[in-house]
Amino acid sequence: MANIIPFKGFRPVKDKVHLVASRSVDSYTKNDLTDKLKGNPFTFLHIINPDFADDKPTRPGSLERLKKVKSKYEEFKKNGVFVQDEQPCYYIYQQQKAGNVYTGIIGCSSIDDYFNGVIKIHEQTLTDREQKLKEYLEVCDFNAEPVLFSYPNDVVIDELTAKKIATEPTYDFTTTDQVRHELWILNDPAVVKSIQERFRHIPAIYIADGHHRSASSALLGKSRREKNPSHTGKEAYNFYLGVFFPETQLRIYDFNRVVKDLNGLSASQLLKQLSEKFEIEEKTETIYKPQQKHNFSMYLENKWYSLTPKKGIVNDKEPVGSLDASILTEHILSPILGIHDLKTDKRIGFIPGIKGMEELKYQLDQGLAKVAFGLYPVAMSQLKLIADTNNIMPPKTTWVEPKMRSGLVIYSLES
Repeated sequence: MANIIPFKGFRPVKDKVHLVASRSVDSYTKNDLTDKLKGNPFTFLHIINPDFADDKPTRPGSLERLKKVKSKYEEFKKNGVFVQDEQPCYYIYQQQKAGNVYTGIIGCSSIDDYFNGVIKIHEQTLTDREQKLKEYLEVCDFNAEPVLFSYPNDVVIDELTAKKIATEPTYDFTTTDQVRHELWILNDPAVVKSIQERFRHIPAIYIADGHHRSASSALLGKSRREKNPSHTGKEAYNFYLGVFFPETQLRIYDFNRVVKDLNGLSASQLLKQLSEKFEIEEKTETIYKPQQKHNFSMYLENKWYSLTPKKGIVNDKEPVGSLDASILTEHILSPILGIHDLKTDKRIGFIPGIKGMEELKYQLDQGLAKVAFGLYPVAMSQLKLIADTNNIMPPKTTWVEPKMRSGLVIYSLES
């Protein structure tokens, strides 16, 4: 059963929260990142990029850089940018974006749940990246970007959450990307206990986004346990930061593909080869979006097409093989377009469905690619089936919303 605990979070003071909380550093272009660092002395990006303040470059991932990250974080605390709650809390977070409302609970998950399979995974992690993130945690000693989890809706948790968000939030701000963020501090001991007990009745929780963060936290905890002869299981390293959304509160978008060339084929030759396994229908729409599972859209030479596998091509009894991402790779990308490794091949690009099919059209119209494929979004039931059967999804199969901001609530790994 899931062990999800409250904690004494560090968080920005109210008048600076909108300045501190930042998107993941990887989501900024180099120029945008520089502008943010120049224009906002309170952004959490200064902690992640500590070289900016002293203009003394250090190598990314080096011990010297990590020590500077930790030092910058301590400086923020010393200057009163962050304060710590006095008692263990859960934090209810709500995001409103593009007409969607997402409500979840920030707490800490147990590394034991990761090891014993209560936490379910659907993505293969890379050992090198796991190790680098573990080294980051070892030196910096904090989690600032929660892992995104989903869990089956629980009536009691839903009711307690709804009751709390009917009150005035501690934080309520809108960021420049037109996303509204609200946060409530849930510190009533009786309510906290009730939520913790209800989570213990949930047999499994699913990682929606953050597999490497989970793996690295588990590695850190395992390492610290082995080095601590007086280990009790209650130390901070036994847990890591997560935000837990009921299944109905998450949205899984498609993850689409663009290919830079046609592997030496003409458009007509490509269509001919596709017709061997797919029913092809030319569409008159300005934009064509897949209508159901196993239906693909294709944009080629200023035309949209619908592609549907012919009878017998797909085996729906195969959890991985029946994913649309797998079908596309097995029957189009690999045999026809010569793309065999999605992780390393530079000829393929991945477009989050949140950008819409319009982005596929734009890329081709700008000459950045020659053909684009739109996929139907993976259902939560498919994601859970993959995880429950210990299978792994192909790379870039899902884009899950919401995306959290770093530095909104921080979990200290210092026991």
